[in-house]
Amino acid sequence: MKIAVTGASGLIGTALVTRLHAAGHDVLRLVRRPPRAADEVRWDPEGGTVDLERLAGLDAAVHLAGAGVGDHRWTDEYKRTIRDSRVLGTRTLVKALTGLEPLPAVLVSGSAVGFYGSRGDEVLTEGSPGGEGFLAGVVRAWEGEAEAAAAAGIRVATIRSGLVMSPRGGAFGRLLPLLKLGLGGPLGDGRQWWPWITLADEVGAIEFLLAHEVSGPVNLTGPEPARQRDVVKALAQVAHRPSLFPAPRFGLKLVLGEFADDVLSSQRAMPTVLERAGYVFAHPTLDAAARWVLQAP
Repeated sequence: MKIAVTGASGLIGTALVTRLHAAGHDVLRLVRRPPRAADEVRWDPEGGTVDLERLAGLDAAVHLAGAGVGDHRWTDEYKRTIRDSRVLGTRTLVKALTGLEPLPAVLVSGSAVGFYGSRGDEVLTEGSPGGEGFLAGVVRAWEGEAEAAAAAGIRVATIRSGLVMSPRGGAFGRLLPLLKLGLGGPLGDGRQWWPWITLADEVGAIEFLLAHEVSGPVNLTGPEPARQRDVVKALAQVAHRPSLFPAPRFGLKLVLGEFADDVLSSQRAMPTVLERAGYVFAHPTLDAAARWVLQAP
């Protein structure tokens, strides 16, 4: 397949492009700067432009671009950046895809479990209603922009990604060095549910969705969500380190500002649609995920 990927230089995008190349696909990476390689295509997500000629004959697109929610303190300006990078970027890509003839068969469009807000112990499936809060509102608007592609006849799967576990980069890339020093521990009371998924399963699921007739929201989370304290404990045990030092809520709020509310949110999200469609997880248990992240035998 000829597949366009936005956000191709990010943690997930880089791993996905590598996997798609290995499977023999022709991948085009959408970039903001002038192209420097034959597989790069210029686009301006906020400005609304894409080099359409380079997208001719496209079979599929994977949309992963968006400003990192944990990259900066949440000022009003950065909250606009978070929202606009997703809403306007999706709008730009969908306009480009629906202008192609023939239409691409499928769009796998980024989303997040933030859609559900913080829901305590409630089990969350793709049929659960949306929640409240800044990120929940962003995700609703983000997913809403992809609906125009579905209306035009493109199969659209919106991937509500959980917390991606990786040996490098992402939220866990910041946590692992602390754990290896014995400085890891619960965040707040540690009872919040963390919908983890390994990077290997994140990109495996995206590749699966490109090839299988699945539409609508899809939770990209492991089949065994765990409380945050248990995720940290599992990683610490594999690393042979203690996980004793909690980070109190007020301290996180002081350091992270409003983003602390998201870090401490609870989403017991289940990959109901993905499992029903037949996806087989490479790392179905928390122990397997922890061993993979820490590259332990």
